[in-house]
Amino acid sequence: MSAAGTYTPKPGAAPLPRMIAAQAALETKMLLRNGEQLLLTVVIPTLLLVLFSAVDIVDTGAGKAVDFLAPGVLALAVMSTAFTGQAIATGFERRYGVLKRLGASPLPRWGLMAAKTLSVLVTEVLQIVLLTVIAFALGWSPQGNPVAVLLLLILGTAAFSGLGLLMAGTLKAEATLAAANLVFLLLLVGGGVIVPLDKFPDAAQSVLGLLPISALSDGLRDVLQHGAGMPWGDLGILAVWALLGLGAAGKFFRWE
Repeated sequence: MSAAGTYTPKPGAAPLPRMIAAQAALETKMLLRNGEQLLLTVVIPTLLLVLFSAVDIVDTGAGKAVDFLAPGVLALAVMSTAFTGQAIATGFERRYGVLKRLGASPLPRWGLMAAKTLSVLVTEVLQIVLLTVIAFALGWSPQGNPVAVLLLLILGTAAFSGLGLLMAGTLKAEATLAAANLVFLLLLVGGGVIVPLDKFPDAAQSVLGLLPISALSDGLRDVLQHGAGMPWGDLGILAVWALLGLGAAGKFFRWE
């Protein structure tokens, strides 16, 4: 028979890393079970990659269409998860009081944001693996420095996460839903994802090139399609957006 005290309860919060990991796992499961999120994060990027690679709809320049499209679709996948999906999910959690309740739990608010970030990163890894496999099946021939690709993806995630949280923490849920989807569509068309930026007027190119989706897609394309070195200009643009977005989200985010 066990000694006295063996089963004595030990009240108190779990270690912080365990709480963050548990919350991140829950966030990921909820995201992957959401039909609208799956449409944004998996179905749309996959369909765009397959359709525009197989059918000559847009002039993507010399070389195989998939070599131009794959980096842009990877950038779109990052935007769909870190910005659009996160903004919509967080906006409705804020509306229904979920964030307020979680903010009062033993998990600190910064820990909740860290868990959401981990969930975004896990989802992006799954997206990138899936899209890479499909792109290889379509004849993609990537090249370039993997470190440069990783830096672009990390800074792109930070930039879009900051913007998504800023939108979710300042607008009403319905406004966030409409605005996030509208921005997704506008950046899909004008961000160099499917249509090359050189197809736009010169005046528009200079403005569109400063958008985070343009910097991410062009940077990935320069490295993966053209074998360029470190794309410092695109990394700089993403870093500025990340600082502005995360800084503004930290200052103006409302939990109720």
